[in-house]
Amino acid sequence: MSHLMERLTEKQRTEVKRQMAIYSQGVQEIIPTEELEIKIAKSIIENRPLKVKLGLDPSAPDVHLGHTVVLNKLRQFQENGHTIQLIIGDFTGKIGDPTGKSIARKQLTDEDVKHNAKTYFEQFGKIMDMSKVELHFNSQWLSKLNFEEVIQLAGKITVARLLERDDFEERIAFGKPISLHEFFYPLMQGYDSVILECDIELGGTDQHFNILMGRHFQEKFGKDKQVALLMPLIEGLDGVEKMSKSKKNYIGIDESPQEMYGKAMSIPDELMDKYFELVTDLTPVQIQKIKEEIKSGILHPRDAKMLLGKTIVRMYHGLDAAEQAEQHFIQVFQQGSIPDEIPVIEWRGNEEISVIDLLVNVKLFQSKSEARRMIENRGIKINGEKVRDVQQQISITDGLIIQVGKRKFVKMIIQS
Repeated sequence: MSHLMERLTEKQRTEVKRQMAIYSQGVQEIIPTEELEIKIAKSIIENRPLKVKLGLDPSAPDVHLGHTVVLNKLRQFQENGHTIQLIIGDFTGKIGDPTGKSIARKQLTDEDVKHNAKTYFEQFGKIMDMSKVELHFNSQWLSKLNFEEVIQLAGKITVARLLERDDFEERIAFGKPISLHEFFYPLMQGYDSVILECDIELGGTDQHFNILMGRHFQEKFGKDKQVALLMPLIEGLDGVEKMSKSKKNYIGIDESPQEMYGKAMSIPDELMDKYFELVTDLTPVQIQKIKEEIKSGILHPRDAKMLLGKTIVRMYHGLDAAEQAEQHFIQVFQQGSIPDEIPVIEWRGNEEISVIDLLVNVKLFQSKSEARRMIENRGIKINGEKVRDVQQQISITDGLIIQVGKRKFVKMIIQS
């Protein structure tokens, strides 16, 4: 490395350090760090952009902030002129990544893959310039392999190495089956890196094994080995579980500005540093300043969280929407006001109805049991008054306001 750095001008050495600082921010692990520095230096000397890969199996197309941890890092590479290689696993997606799974994953159909891939493209455009992204579908090369070539690929890895995967070890320990086709998933992901001659591959820490397969197979095929950048998995709004739609602890990037801001305000204080670092587009200098001001007491945690919420909304909806969402939050939640604009539901008749039936009929809840639990948890207000009795009867009047939790309001309008 020292010999290579000697070939750089002072300005070029400064640029290597600048890029390394950006790419290292928030990263859990770089494998290996020195190789990343070498690749950046070579790209500067040769005026050649690095090829930065992210592989996706389009099985869950609703993107939330947990997904953007990796996408924001890709954006940083793109902003520095490097080439983003987005690989849609339309072939591997039919197998399903076994990572973290105690059973084999359901295989996707062609229709599933196409629909989910289209949704990904639309949502990723909120984070990266998709016009400058290389889009690849790995069926372009994997579907063309004949059986002899598949056997040759399999011959470049041992069964013992594949069984090093934690999820495979656990399934064997508990006597759960592993289908033979699941062994081929990491092989195919590694082969993607061979075909595209990737310099860097990004992924979450749960993708450690799969991403290292890229390095393994590139070496076996006589290619330069890619560097692995592993990003941490971010906890959701509960502060415990990994952010996930199924856990209902997520902030979706397609959610409304008000919903997004309101959810951001429920992020646990101890996770604010991590959120600023991993899901915002603020610079390392700006983030460090925020951290120091919180620690010194100059910046109150509440104000820091409002800045975080405003930043997140601004990234996906623009500055005007972010400012409006902030004002809405102040008006409704800090001052206790009812927002000026809330959804309206038209209602016929004036007979009394049980509060549970009302909540289900206006589709605030999918089931009576859900509505009952919210009432028991004191989460329902009618015209500003908490509902305490699950048997309460409600007379629908024009302009009646129903509030669920802190952020959801509807207004009832009587149809003549």
